[in-house]
Amino acid sequence: MLRLNEIKLPLNHSDDDLRLAILQKLGIGTEDLLDFSVYKRSHDARKKSAILLIYQLDVTLTKATDARLLAQLPALSQVGPSPDTSYNFVAQADATFPAGEQQRPIIIGFGPCGILAALVLAQMGLKPIVVERGQDVRKRTQQTWGFWRKRKLNTESNVQFGEGGAGTFSDGKLWSQVKDRRHLGRKVLNEFVIAGAPEEILVESRPHIGTFKLVGMVENMRAEIVRLGGEIRFEQKVEGVLRETSPDGHGQITGIKLSTGEILHSRHIVLAIGHSARDTFEMLLDHGVYIEAKPFSIGFRIEHPQSAIDRARFGDQAGHPALGAAEYKLVHHCKNGRSVYSFCMCPGGTVVAATSEEGRVVTNGMSQYSRNERNANAAIVVGISPEEDFPGHPLAGIDLQRQLESLAYQLGGENYNAPAQLVGDFLRNRPSTELASVIPSYQPGVTLGDLSKALPAFAIDAIREAIPQFDKQVKGYAMADAIMTGVETRTSAPVSIKRNEFYQSVNTKGLYPAGEGAGYAGGILSAGIDGIKVAEALALDLLKQPLAPSLKRPLEQ
Repeated sequence: MLRLNEIKLPLNHSDDDLRLAILQKLGIGTEDLLDFSVYKRSHDARKKSAILLIYQLDVTLTKATDARLLAQLPALSQVGPSPDTSYNFVAQADATFPAGEQQRPIIIGFGPCGILAALVLAQMGLKPIVVERGQDVRKRTQQTWGFWRKRKLNTESNVQFGEGGAGTFSDGKLWSQVKDRRHLGRKVLNEFVIAGAPEEILVESRPHIGTFKLVGMVENMRAEIVRLGGEIRFEQKVEGVLRETSPDGHGQITGIKLSTGEILHSRHIVLAIGHSARDTFEMLLDHGVYIEAKPFSIGFRIEHPQSAIDRARFGDQAGHPALGAAEYKLVHHCKNGRSVYSFCMCPGGTVVAATSEEGRVVTNGMSQYSRNERNANAAIVVGISPEEDFPGHPLAGIDLQRQLESLAYQLGGENYNAPAQLVGDFLRNRPSTELASVIPSYQPGVTLGDLSKALPAFAIDAIREAIPQFDKQVKGYAMADAIMTGVETRTSAPVSIKRNEFYQSVNTKGLYPAGEGAGYAGGILSAGIDGIKVAEALALDLLKQPLAPSLKRPLEQ
């Protein structure tokens, strides 16, 4: 089987056009082509008058033709053997597990990273125990919508905490920029499809799911973990870890203490807690686990009419079913040395209240699978670093987040309204007093005013400089009626829980920091991939098998 790359066709091409393009690319006749399938599909909209669809295709040829073309490689441009994307388990427990001194692995957190770690461990016969501080995904969804509508916050089950993780209330994006030589991302997507996700996520270059589809999918993955011998415990928060410590400060994890008072013993624990488990970060640091501060970003959510973004990106082809709702990805390097970039762009979505602590306001964005809401939204954020902006303590970034979120709560009126300002007023440095054509989607509501008070001056200056520059790339981006809502502070964890080449904490053997909360992922797909990697390393250590050099984590990452 051969893989063909960069097959480009017009938007309105037919299936026959695609077949003909294959024949012409390979220089073969109709009788030589037995079948073909689309591996990936994307689009090139740089020339709006002639937008192209771009395909990666797997083609099945007659035996003689396949052998002849393989012998011609690499002379054939953009053609090669189809890679094997199947997943092979690195280990398998026997039917007696657990036995003797073997202890079941524990996973703390049941977001994308924890789910995939638990699933792969269960598939290897290791019967993991999962503890999750929040509620199951349906109860959690009710709690979250209750906060948005009635301003009643459950600090243990919300946008950040609960089954499915923060990605449940997002655009459900399923792509990443991680190097994936072992096709672990394909394993993640295949498991999602098995659990009920639409099969098109295997084909689209930038697939997404959306909250409503994620709910049922997460439930099905949970059921499969349980069927394979795993155990899921909701509303059980980890309040302490058991750690044997040596004189040099290094140690071995031996268990966890739950909020119920129960102690679970294990020498193999995955830490998949997400980027907002601030009290857990504090607890781990108090117990001697090595943590250091890392960069993150701060800013606002910006909303435009989705129709305006569609026109700016696709021109007269806006609305074409093959293109869907338009997206953008923008970056600007400012005169003050800061970088401003768009983050977590949600086409046809809404801005949501994402706090997990009382008396604070945090924004995030989400979309449903249809992406058919009136507005497009994205974070527009400024990068900050511990060396320059929050020095002196591993958890100083958390302190800064809390400070900004408390200030946003005050500016919003101390009722979980978010402070907001029209882009035109923001650029002219004047408070907003009334809405214009763009109606903010944030619930519970917004309070118009002056967002320049919500962030440090360097961040305000950088964003003011960046928006007109972004307008040069996406016409209408600086439209006066567009609206910004604050604040966006949880772009990623403000800490990194460092790990070694065996995926274990650098000073705590048996503890496997993973996903966004440890600083090793950013989004659903990369978190899932990291969960698989950690599960593999844990399984091999638990079953006393060596970790192959090809599976070790590069120390420069």
